[in-house]
Parts: sequence; C-alpha cells; structure tokens
Amino acid sequence: MLWEIDETWTLFLDRDGVVNVRLMDDYVKTTSEFELLPGVAEAISKANQLFYKTVVVTNQQGIGKGIMTERNLSEIHTYCNQLLQNENAHIDAFYHAPALAKANSELRKPKTGMAFLAKNDFPLIDFAISVMVGDSDSDILFGKQLGMKTVFISHDDKTHPIADCTYSSLNDFIKLL
Repeated sequence: MLWEIDETWTLFLDRDGVVNVRLMDDYVKTTSEFELLPGVAEAISKANQLFYKTVVVTNQQGIGKGIMTERNLSEIHTYCNQLLQNENAHIDAFYHAPALAKANSELRKPKTGMAFLAKNDFPLIDFAISVMVGDSDSDILFGKQLGMKTVFISHDDKTHPIADCTYSSLNDFIKLL
C-alpha cells in the first residue's frame, strides 16, 4: 500500500456515493431512502480496527433548501450506524454542511470547516496522517487543502487528476490496507 497506516491515522469519508447509494438529482431525506453501498459495512468494520477515528463529512444543502431538516439528517445518521453495527462497524462522528452552495459557508466542502470540527472533538486528529475518501472534486480538494492523502471513488472507471489514488469503491480501497 502507498501509506503505512496505523491507529494514529484518521479516515474521513464523504457520505453519498461512498457510504450509501447516491440518489441522482435528489437528496436522501428519510431512513427509507438510505441504502448502504455493497461492502461498506465490512470496509468500515476493518477501518475501525485500522484507524484512530472514522468520520463522515458531508455537504447537505437539502437542509438549506428546506427539503429536509436537521432532525431528518440526524435520524439518517443514527440509522446508518444501526446498519453498520450489524457488522461490528461504526462511524465515530458525522459532520455536515447544511448551507446552500451559494452561501459560501466555511463548513461546505471544499472548504475545511468540517475537518476542524472533527479535530475539535478528537484533538489527536492530525491531518498529515489522515485519508479523505470521496467521489467528487470538492472531496478531493477538501483533503488536499488539509494535507491529507486522498482517495477518489470512481463510479465510471475514471481517475481524478489530483487524487493520490482511485478505487471503484470504499471496500476496494480498504481491502488493500
């Protein structure tokens, strides 16, 4: 593997398209719309053993649009962890950016606010020994700005020009660690 990952490293994950099925041109608004991607529970279970913390950082402008509420999102994240617990896996914390893209919020990726919320909650996080896994430009830019290693999840066999590596799924990446 490219990196010597141990229990001091932190794994940052985008949510939609990495952890769960992305709804095209829509938002996951309820638990009934939330579906883990194949192999994700197994991958996160292994990540929980390898990494210091596993956290999700997700842009959720559906809240800013009034399509869903903070409570809806909290219920979805609780449900996600319930599904993961069936495989002895868990997300240590979920961070989200509820603002509209045009609001230019410091929390919204590619800006780095969510990473600093995580570091505030878990002071041992060191961005230089962290990995950001995502399926969009904003995810990779988020990680790069913080000095993280970056993994691009490609749904169509394309690579990302600045990501450190590309895999077809979170499970494919974690299996190689």
